[in-house]
Amino acid sequence: MTQRTFFDIDDRLLTLAEETESDIRPAFEKIESIAFQNQQKVLAAFIHNHVGENCFTSSTGYGYGDVGREKLEKVFADAMECEDALLRHNFMCGTHALTVALFGVLRPGDTMLCVTGMPYDTIQSVIGLHNPPASGSLKEFGIGFQKIDLLTGGGVDIEKMRRQLRDDASIKMVYIQRSRGYSLRPSLPVEAIGEICAAAHEVKPEVVVMVDNCYGEFVQLTEPCVHGADLMAGSLIKNPGGGIASTGGYIAGRKDLVEMCSYRLSTPGTGREVGCTLGHSREMYMGLFSAPHVVGEALKTAVFAAGLFTRLGYDVTPRPDEPRADIIQSLLLRTPEALIAFCQGIQSGSPVDAQALPEPWDMPGYDSKIIMASGSFTLGSSIELSADAPLREPYAVWMQGALNYAAGKTGVLIAADRLLKQSQKH
Repeated sequence: MTQRTFFDIDDRLLTLAEETESDIRPAFEKIESIAFQNQQKVLAAFIHNHVGENCFTSSTGYGYGDVGREKLEKVFADAMECEDALLRHNFMCGTHALTVALFGVLRPGDTMLCVTGMPYDTIQSVIGLHNPPASGSLKEFGIGFQKIDLLTGGGVDIEKMRRQLRDDASIKMVYIQRSRGYSLRPSLPVEAIGEICAAAHEVKPEVVVMVDNCYGEFVQLTEPCVHGADLMAGSLIKNPGGGIASTGGYIAGRKDLVEMCSYRLSTPGTGREVGCTLGHSREMYMGLFSAPHVVGEALKTAVFAAGLFTRLGYDVTPRPDEPRADIIQSLLLRTPEALIAFCQGIQSGSPVDAQALPEPWDMPGYDSKIIMASGSFTLGSSIELSADAPLREPYAVWMQGALNYAAGKTGVLIAADRLLKQSQKH
């Protein structure tokens, strides 16, 4: 069947796309198998908890007795295979959910030990690492911070973690950032997280191991709490919202720790008992139900981009055939001009605001100019196709998302075409 052409994409790229898809078929089959099993797990959680139409009713004011809110958190805890969860629309972003978890568990005099190097830029402000420290940071409340740099190759220095846990009684939390952030180190699979958890609890059984799980949900067959993590947090406009939840986040893990976090989310004494849903329940249920499939589509898009750009001569991480622990794909584009052209191409291949032309700017919470492309139905949603990068060496772009593979593939081809035409001008 003759295919119609709706975009002016170089024929050479279309040929490379066909060759790429042939090569990456085994990777797609693995992604589809994981998505199938995760979808069954989520479906079972819905059925087990007797989700009904009454769960979608909106509440106002204090939100007392909101059956849908309470049941949704049980469904999510079952899907994440952990004891308990807070899943709320009034988490404004992933960083907000992480911040509530940190302040919910840590107390003045405690120390947070990050074993995955320097955490993501926005969490640095929460910790108080900028000069001057942000008002209201952990540092301002007398909570200490230590980090352990990653080993060459991106592994966690578990032996150094053991020593610091033995030597410093103030360490209350071992903090793990699963995703790579704006770095090129490998994202951590749940098996590696399990090794960290086991080592930390062996030395100090009472230590709280917390995982920033952003971008990692439903990528593998299990989640960090199955492997020993005590607490994890993330955003609903990333993986677990399935591209349907319009806002929100979650904290999940040990019941006692989730309860502590609920007192920070609302107030001591009221905790999780308050919080109206204002009509968000249906979209959060639908988003969670769709999440395993949508994550699979995003992963296929990432693998396709890795395969295509490898054929174009660029370095990529992870490679098309590598196991994945999150939905992020890094492409090393070598120059600021190439980086900007790629992001502008992703924007022009988006369903919303395709006419916009992203430019680098001084975004709050970051230490260098950032360029972001996201023509998404939900502002800032990174389960929808998006790309962003700091304008600094090595001029790598971090791409993630796609609600469906067909649109994701098209967006990547449009970005590659723009990059090709930009390089021909020079």
